[in-house]
Amino acid sequence: MRAIASKSEAHRLLICAALADNETFISCRECSEDIDATALCLRALGASVRYERNGFTVTPLNKPETAMYTLDCGESGSTLRFLLPVCGALGVKAAFHMRGRLSSRPLSPLYDEMVSHGCILSEQGRSPLACEGRLENGTYTLPGNISSQFVSGLLFALPLLAGDSVIQVTGALESRAYVDMTLDALRLFGVTVFEDERQIFRIPGGQMIRSPSNVIVKGDWSNAAFWLSAGAIGKNAITCTGLDLSSRQGDRAIVELLERFGALVTCEGENVTVSPGTLKGIDIDAGDTPDLVPVLAAVAAVAEGKTIIRNAKRLRIKESDRLRTVSALLSALGADITETEDGLVIYGKKKLSGGVTESFADHRIAMTAAIVSAVCEAPVEIKDAEAVINHTPVFLETSIPRWAVHGRSFDCVKHIWK
Repeated sequence: MRAIASKSEAHRLLICAALADNETFISCRECSEDIDATALCLRALGASVRYERNGFTVTPLNKPETAMYTLDCGESGSTLRFLLPVCGALGVKAAFHMRGRLSSRPLSPLYDEMVSHGCILSEQGRSPLACEGRLENGTYTLPGNISSQFVSGLLFALPLLAGDSVIQVTGALESRAYVDMTLDALRLFGVTVFEDERQIFRIPGGQMIRSPSNVIVKGDWSNAAFWLSAGAIGKNAITCTGLDLSSRQGDRAIVELLERFGALVTCEGENVTVSPGTLKGIDIDAGDTPDLVPVLAAVAAVAEGKTIIRNAKRLRIKESDRLRTVSALLSALGADITETEDGLVIYGKKKLSGGVTESFADHRIAMTAAIVSAVCEAPVEIKDAEAVINHTPVFLETSIPRWAVHGRSFDCVKHIWK
């Protein structure tokens, strides 16, 4: 399997390119609705974003006008949380339209910090969310345990202001790797951010964002984790190509985690191969890798003994309450799984029963169901699974060509990897 392009990197590079001084080509072999949402919003703000030749050609946005901009974020939390402070820094009036659960997902304390620094925002929890006024430089304080995207959004915005600013993150900064990805993207475009003290980011104002002309979106570890996990629980090895072992993506931790479970892992160049081994339950702190929890729970469901997944409370505010929906999914397929306040407890079995389950309109839940079908006695039917097409269309188009699509549900062929 070839790893698809990283959505996390694509969002960040598109925003930097739209704010830069000159045109940028971003090599990105795949798109998704989330990436398209960011591209669409940047077009609405006046940038030219054209997808061609397996990549985006981005011409920076023009000087903002006084009219109200309509930005359709779809269901993309990254698009909303990154571009809201950017619009504040640009001083534009914007209406952010949201679908699915996005309007109900938390925006505070980013919302409160923006209001206290000059922006006027409409009431939270409603779509559209209106933003006007101009963001002011100064000191911003954010807790580290809600969303790293709040920090990233301010990191994109504050270099655009005339004066200097500081972001102070209190408590442990969970998903720190995603902030590092933002810092890498900004550095690639010539932006300087200082971290003289841990979790205190000093951002000089008045910076010019300079295009490097050509950039590449690397392979996505979050998506590859599903296939690597399939190699761990199935009968045969699976190799994922196009992965950067030095990537800042936090979900690169899947390699270490599968090794801890007992899978056999081989890394060579940009290729990672996972073969089945004798799997045993482990203890997992998911604070930095919450997106891995659904597929790790699938591995744990067939790993001998007890697996505890802790420090994952933030999963309750994702596209679905992923602690609840992972538990419901795997329980429906025969797993022994219990939901806790901030995680999951799973006792592994040799096989699961299979059967019918919901996707809960969440692509990671649907993809987890597909992967775990490899160890189910009966076929797995995933209802309302179009979320996979919306977020990761190539998961169907290239990865499981034997799936049959019937209206609003997908019937997985039993033992795909056997």
